[in-house]
Amino acid sequence: MKFFQAYVKEMIDIGGSNLPKAISSKSGAKLGKLYKNKGLPLKIEDALSQIYTVLNAKPIIKKLDDNTYDVIIKYPKKFCPIGGSNNSSRATLFQENICMPYTRGFLNELFPEYKFEADILNCIPLNDNKTCHYILKIENRTNAL
Repeated sequence: MKFFQAYVKEMIDIGGSNLPKAISSKSGAKLGKLYKNKGLPLKIEDALSQIYTVLNAKPIIKKLDDNTYDVIIKYPKKFCPIGGSNNSSRATLFQENICMPYTRGFLNELFPEYKFEADILNCIPLNDNKTCHYILKIENRTNAL
């Protein structure tokens, strides 16, 4: 895991932040395509739940309104599969370059009619607890243009 984290930091140093963002987005889209080909899932809540459950997390996804979801992901330990343990200097790096591009790539593949953005409220490397928490905002692509 430490190698992976160092590798991501090195990618950013060499190729800029767009390199890991592009890789993460593409990886998320590939997973979304796999889900789509299997006919799963039909709702945004179900899609999010599935990608976090695979990481041994317990997601709590609440629809706040038609355009907003409150997403809380509880892990069994204070260790993020991407960002590792508490290190607030790495939190934003992993959120902006790995976590959210991956999630957006996944959701964009499954739900191309929407544009997805997220406001990170908490994450393990940032706050040293077992919970990642963000607000997912959704906008119709026709409205976003």
